[in-house]
Amino acid sequence: MIEVTILGSSGSSPAKDRSLPSVALRREGDIFLFDCGEGTQMQMLRYGINAYRVKAIFVSHSHGDHIIGIAGLVRTLAMSNRDKPLDIFVPKGQEKIIKALVMFDKAMIGYDINIIGIKGGLAYKGKDFRISAFRLNHTIDALGYVFQEDDKKNFIVERCKKLGIVGEMFSELLKKGRIKLGRRTIYAKDLVEIKPGRKIVYAMDTRPSGETVKAAKEADLLIHESSYTEEFRRLARERKHSTAFEAAEIAKKANVKRLVLTHISTRFKTAKPLIDEASKVFKEVSVAEDGERITI
Repeated sequence: MIEVTILGSSGSSPAKDRSLPSVALRREGDIFLFDCGEGTQMQMLRYGINAYRVKAIFVSHSHGDHIIGIAGLVRTLAMSNRDKPLDIFVPKGQEKIIKALVMFDKAMIGYDINIIGIKGGLAYKGKDFRISAFRLNHTIDALGYVFQEDDKKNFIVERCKKLGIVGEMFSELLKKGRIKLGRRTIYAKDLVEIKPGRKIVYAMDTRPSGETVKAAKEADLLIHESSYTEEFRRLARERKHSTAFEAAEIAKKANVKRLVLTHISTRFKTAKPLIDEASKVFKEVSVAEDGERITI
């Protein structure tokens, strides 16, 4: 099971019921954090996310509303006697900003913090998944992230039974791709079905982008910023953000299964204007709420 928890869904400033940007993805006990705005560790406590289980933090860009929470989080982890390394990925050229957050009060941190500048492509490789980065279009260099599981190969049980495939024959088929059964040669490709790995895409602080469409193709979940509605399109263009309508267009073009709008401007007191606008283009859409859990 993959569980995505919205820790913060507000834009540049917090609102009474929306904290600053952060999303936690939990898979097999490990947690991957996407952005870490002010108050993230408090939100983790509130919504049952174990900070000690954070394997890596993926920063979209170094604007304060996306990174200030790192300073407190790394110290809390030190006080919890963390001994495992923590990787922090950030757009290349912005490493010094993150380092300043980590080091500003010279706290005694007894674990390694690796600040890794990246331009795009593969960032993190797990046992059967990977996290890759792609370029966004914001006022400074910014990255979106794709969590992608490896495709899974499953034998078609009924077909295997009919052919008499048993025991070690399965491992031989997987290893060699074929097996001799009497006078016949049986090929693995005829007995295996491919189950696509789950895919989750995080695109924060950006104008609509072809790069996002490409990265989000056929995703199970797209979390896309939606700071404004079309009423404020000029502002969105000037500040290089997206409207709900534009985010919905991205989701439609990418043929994603579900769209969640986040990074909501504090000018919106309810989600209704954003939902009304986006749903005209893409039906499977919702507006993120702090504490919301999405199971994939």
